[in-house]
Amino acid sequence: MKINIANFEQARLLVVGDVMLDRYWHGGTSRISPEAPVPVVNVKADEDRPGGAANVALNIVGLGAAATLGGIVGDDENADRLEQQLHQSGIDTRFQRSAEVPTITKLRVMSRNQQLIRLDFEESLQALSTTPLREAFVSALGDHDVVILSDYGKGTLQDVQGLIQQARQAGKRVLIDPKGTDFERYRDASLITPNMAEFEAVVGPCASESDIEAKGETLCQSLGLEALLITRSEKGMTLIRQGLPPLHVPTRAREVYDVTGAGDTVIATLALALAAGHELPEAITVANLAAGIVVGKQGTATVSIAELYTALHEDRPMESGVVSEATLIEAVRAAHARGERVVMTNGCFDILHAGHVAYLEQARQLGDRLIVAVNDDASVARLKGPQRPINPLLRRQQVLAGLQAVDWVTAFSEDTPARLIEAILPDVLVKGGDYQPEDVAGGHAVIAHGGTVQILDFVDGVSTTAIVNSILDRD
Repeated sequence: MKINIANFEQARLLVVGDVMLDRYWHGGTSRISPEAPVPVVNVKADEDRPGGAANVALNIVGLGAAATLGGIVGDDENADRLEQQLHQSGIDTRFQRSAEVPTITKLRVMSRNQQLIRLDFEESLQALSTTPLREAFVSALGDHDVVILSDYGKGTLQDVQGLIQQARQAGKRVLIDPKGTDFERYRDASLITPNMAEFEAVVGPCASESDIEAKGETLCQSLGLEALLITRSEKGMTLIRQGLPPLHVPTRAREVYDVTGAGDTVIATLALALAAGHELPEAITVANLAAGIVVGKQGTATVSIAELYTALHEDRPMESGVVSEATLIEAVRAAHARGERVVMTNGCFDILHAGHVAYLEQARQLGDRLIVAVNDDASVARLKGPQRPINPLLRRQQVLAGLQAVDWVTAFSEDTPARLIEAILPDVLVKGGDYQPEDVAGGHAVIAHGGTVQILDFVDGVSTTAIVNSILDRD
């Protein structure tokens, strides 16, 4: 996949939501209390980690980007701890402090890598005025590429609709990690990321994949969303977009150790990839990889740029080069599962020349994988005459497969590749010359499936026929 994570460093994201401090007390247990049937923990170490929306911001800076964080905290020692850690990580905090509430704090007592109990210190923020927070949000909008609203239902986002409208008016995409069953409050957001339980609490039980897809598309339409991403634990993720086929991405977790904060990692990585210029399928794949890394860690955790880079490059594409139609279909399925954009073109490619190379390089720029379908020898003879092809099929395929721009080469025996294209259903179908998109063989099937047809110009003055005639003339 062509994901340039170096571009992440240029992105700036604005995060607003429920911030909290996650505290951990660690110790051994060797006896039961004489006062009650509970284990006694001899605390030997403690640590503090930013949680909630603060963990979203930490994930962003951990991947090399810049983050500004808005939220409500108490006027207390835990707020000082939280701000200190965030500043040390390079996060610009725009907190609204209040003496009326404590900083939301969750204390976990841990022993032998197991959580024995969690103690929550919090009060609802619903009664507080959020005017200072909104003013800080509006003033920061112009300096950021994408907005994340991280809702844990604590009350920071009581005016979430106002924040959405302000951001949309400023031309910013808004991604929301939702909470509760009132998704109407997220109307006009760009994308929301409920987990499966949250999704079903809103749309009702889903008995099948088709149920999820149908109810997801209805929800997108009713709320005016650009997209809906449903995180489904061991079943991966499902991306729903209006008018486009659903995208199912299988989970990438090797071992699930702790799901705490996994949703923060998903929305942070997704927003960052979008801010860096990637399309939604690519961004979803990167977010899925990041989630697979973070659930293998204990507690509230983040993903580093090095970890993500390793995950992106550990996979190898299925068999490349000259492949059969059956192998190609499986390879394309795997590519789509990874969120890759598949481009396809076709031709005789009898004598490969500079015009062909330039054309194929242009086609490759339109996606992550390039398929070249080649007319077999009988098909070329029917199209070009009995003296053609000059080079037999296998030699033509081998030369094409040797080009850096080309991933897979396959053959077809018909006069047009329409049947093959309908079997493959690439995201982009490319043709060279003066065709109209509606006249390209297989184009209707690609467009009906949500793909596009692109027409590229040939390089002037270079053609196989001209080369052949030139050789014959010299003889």
